[in-house]
Amino acid sequence: MEEYQEEQAPTQQENRNRWADIRSQINRPLVVVLAALLVFLGVSAAYSLHERAVVRDLRAQSAATTQSMAQLQSRVNTLTAQLQGMTQAAQAQRATAPAEQTAPEAPATAADSSVPPADPAPVVKSTPTKKHAGKRGSTTDKRYAQLQAQLAEQGKELKDTQQQMEKYRSDLEGNINTTRTELSGEIAKNHEELVVLEKKGERNYYEFELTKSKQFQRVGPLSLSLRKTDTKHKSYDFSMLVDDNELGKKKVNLYEPVLIHTESGAQPVQIVVNHIDKNLVRGYVSAPKYKQAELTPAAASATSPAAGTSATSVHEAAASAQHPQ
Repeated sequence: MEEYQEEQAPTQQENRNRWADIRSQINRPLVVVLAALLVFLGVSAAYSLHERAVVRDLRAQSAATTQSMAQLQSRVNTLTAQLQGMTQAAQAQRATAPAEQTAPEAPATAADSSVPPADPAPVVKSTPTKKHAGKRGSTTDKRYAQLQAQLAEQGKELKDTQQQMEKYRSDLEGNINTTRTELSGEIAKNHEELVVLEKKGERNYYEFELTKSKQFQRVGPLSLSLRKTDTKHKSYDFSMLVDDNELGKKKVNLYEPVLIHTESGAQPVQIVVNHIDKNLVRGYVSAPKYKQAELTPAAASATSPAAGTSATSVHEAAASAQHPQ
């Protein structure tokens, strides 16, 4: 009996060691998966916080620019009121100048019976009045010219501020749209999700597959060219042709939407890459169905019967992407 127990003891120890090895082999992939998941969640949260901070900064800049524009507008209104007052004063002074010139001649007319007609006294009295009126008029004209120059300068500064405000507003809308798109999940990470987005009928979608090349491939309203891929960091560089202008984007991340505003588009065109491989990327281009000119009431009523047939299917876009122009 003791010999049997001694034989069974090593066997049980070996079984325990085997079970321990099996458990360690099973737990190791689970630990790796959990660690990767935690890293992904942390990166996603950090990126979301970064985007929200950018949006807050842009909103603060927009508020500051709006306040500056209000101050400039108030100054312009004040200068305009001053200019109008100066203009009215100059007109009133010019209207009263003839009366001042003719006033010294009244005594000579009243005492015409006692004073000879050739008396030069009225002429001597009227001459300083004319000079004084001329000096006052020249001073008024100088102030008027100064106010006009100041008003023109303020108008130029207001125009520059308005242009800067429009730029800030455009950047703010782009960042807000990007953040809203990422947080709402309106990005297709595969072909099936792209089909779901297409069924909503709000935009046209064109799938593409780009290989590293300097040649441009036509994808919907854009022409794209892949320049570099980084499979380790899941990013890529590419160039595009937009309204005959060549633009470049570097270190664009996987699933990161790139918004492009075209001259004829009512809404921005969106580029999303949902697969990155060595010297190859796959994704899609999302474009608005209607151009800016088609959104007017007359154009909308003219194109409404054909609205149901204007959408391009994702499968046809994918086929056309395989045969670039």
